[in-house]
Amino acid sequence: MRSFAGRDILSLKDFERQEFFRVFEIAERMEPIARNRRNVDMLKDKTLVTAFYQPSTRTRLAHEAAMHRLGGHVTGFADFKMTRAGDWYQESIKDTVKMLEFYGDVIVMRHFQKGAPAEAAKWASVPIINGGDGWGEHPTQILTDLYTVLREKGRIDGLKWLAVGDMRMRTMHSLGYALTQFDCPITFVAPPADALFPGSPDMRMPEEYKADFRQYSLNFREAEHVEQAIADADVILVEPVIQPDYTQARQEASKDRSLTPAAYKITRELLETKAKSDAILLHSLPRMDEIPLDVDITRWSRYWQEAFQGVTMRMALLALVLGAVE
Repeated sequence: MRSFAGRDILSLKDFERQEFFRVFEIAERMEPIARNRRNVDMLKDKTLVTAFYQPSTRTRLAHEAAMHRLGGHVTGFADFKMTRAGDWYQESIKDTVKMLEFYGDVIVMRHFQKGAPAEAAKWASVPIINGGDGWGEHPTQILTDLYTVLREKGRIDGLKWLAVGDMRMRTMHSLGYALTQFDCPITFVAPPADALFPGSPDMRMPEEYKADFRQYSLNFREAEHVEQAIADADVILVEPVIQPDYTQARQEASKDRSLTPAAYKITRELLETKAKSDAILLHSLPRMDEIPLDVDITRWSRYWQEAFQGVTMRMALLALVLGAVE
């Protein structure tokens, strides 16, 4: 197994099965620190740089919280408009990252351009962690989700997954790549073109990713309606079908936002009548109306546990790439 020390975390396409379990092992070691709200001195001499060209609540703050829990320091930016890349200069990724590498020991980047963290990694002498790149990938979120499933179900292999939402989303791509390393059939449910309103885009899994998934032997299928697949699912992962344009730094929400159609919505009634009694429901958040609030207090919901594990997972990744653990 390759060492994580000094390694970039850009895509789950390059992750081998053993590497997933090594990250999970370290996350479990970090869990008591986070659960007991303690700070240790494991990374007391290290600094995390956050380079967020798109808005973020969970991903940015989970990385920052993880660094603080490990005794490290944090600097960076969370607003594209406050950078030289977002003003008159339009500074390149190369120029920006060549500066940022002098300010810290690891950089977590979220960017509206697919492949931007990989571009940054070409120029940086410190590890780059992909915090989401346009319509590309979101590896740390899916590592969080897999670890949540492992802690809640005691295993990953043999579980059947249902993914509901916009399959153009980066989380869905990372999920597909991750599950190629496990015995986990998955069903993707997403709106075709014009399904939400006339002129709405095709939100089904893009062909380029399906071609990759076939090459990597992922056991997947597609369905048109959540009711066609929910009965068999052990894990239900939901994302909104009403999305901003991820290729933009920021985008204001329209006042006239359509509601999620029933075909892509997980209601309490649907869970009670169609889902397995021990299925678990994940959502990386934020949500619209695809999971109503009355689902929160049910035996299926696990998104608050998922949010907690988002900190432990980032603690594990930071400890690994900075060489605090091998």
